[in-house]
Amino acid sequence: MNNKLINIGYGNYVQLERVVAIISPDSAPIKRMVQNIRDSLNLIDATFGRKTRSVIILDSKQIVLSALQPDTINARIAENNSN
Repeated sequence: MNNKLINIGYGNYVQLERVVAIISPDSAPIKRMVQNIRDSLNLIDATFGRKTRSVIILDSKQIVLSALQPDTINARIAENNSN
């Protein structure tokens, strides 16, 4: 089992193998999806009160909000994979 963790900002990490998608929160469908899931226990807000810049979808049907740009998280994943 691969337990690589990826930093999603401000000391928060997600397990790399659980990440399905990293998307921008700017489109209306994504905003609706986040708002609908906010009422359940499947939303993890890791922004520390900052603006949400990326939405990370996990294979466990949980959504993680991050204050980092999707490109930044992707670069960290690429860096982690090269090690």
